[in-house]
Amino acid sequence: MGMWARLKEVGSRLKTEVRVYQLILRDPRTPRLSKALLWLAVGYTLLPFDLLPDFIPVVGHLDDLVIIPALVVLAMRLVPREVWEEARAAVRGQGTCVPRPASKSPQG
Repeated sequence: MGMWARLKEVGSRLKTEVRVYQLILRDPRTPRLSKALLWLAVGYTLLPFDLLPDFIPVVGHLDDLVIIPALVVLAMRLVPREVWEEARAAVRGQGTCVPRPASKSPQG
């Protein structure tokens, strides 16, 4: 397999994972803490400064390589297994992930 084919495959898998994460974030069964940790990871990525400045050799870049993935991994471990499975199935075109709210019937 050539380099371009590998890059294309990695890009495709990344795109699929992003879709799965989007569905997981929209699912009401996803814990609030998990959503907060993911938003924290995104926010940290976009911050104009780092906890450890990048000009510090090795350690300056290490914080980006450790903190962001650690937040994502921790957040995803809190997500229930069935939410993961349904999100992956939805991305593969085998169903929907986010359950529709039950319609309230009038009590009469």
